Amino acid sequence: MRTWIVLLLGTVIVLLGTAPAFAAPTGEFDWPLRPRPAVVRAFDKPEHNWLPGHRGVDLAGAPGQAVLAAGDGYIAFTGTVAGKPVVSIEHAGGLRTTYEPVEATATLGLRVMRGTAIGTLQTGHPGCLLPACLHWGVRRDRQYLDPLGLLHLAPLRLKPVVAR
Repeated sequence: MRTWIVLLLGTVIVLLGTAPAFAAPTGEFDWPLRPRPAVVRAFDKPEHNWLPGHRGVDLAGAPGQAVLAAGDGYIAFTGTVAGKPVVSIEHAGGLRTTYEPVEATATLGLRVMRGTAIGTLQTGHPGCLLPACLHWGVRRDRQYLDPLGLLHLAPLRLKPVVAR
């Protein structure tokens, strides 16, 4: 009986440790650039919203590359913020994804599906050493979340080495 409890507890710990930082709403999310981009700068959530940090991820891209909706939703914002062109999508479950610097091709209020082109990637993202980087962010209410958590990336599984 004790062994069974230890196994059950161990399974729960493993499952909790590999779960995403938050549960995504019903529906699938995918990368906003094709092919799958390299992550140039990771998410670095500040302790408090007013402190410095990196409230999203920077993805390697190319100037003029199509930026795609990461999931189904509605275009909630297109415009300029702090001199940068931005597009935001409102998703089910109170999530909002933001893409910058992106010149919008989609219009405010438009319903988009995962993979729909919403704009084109522009140059000039601060801190990007490449010709162009997409800053991709997500938040629920006023809480910033790691957008990679939307992707439910499969954990790396190593196979045992067989001695010969």
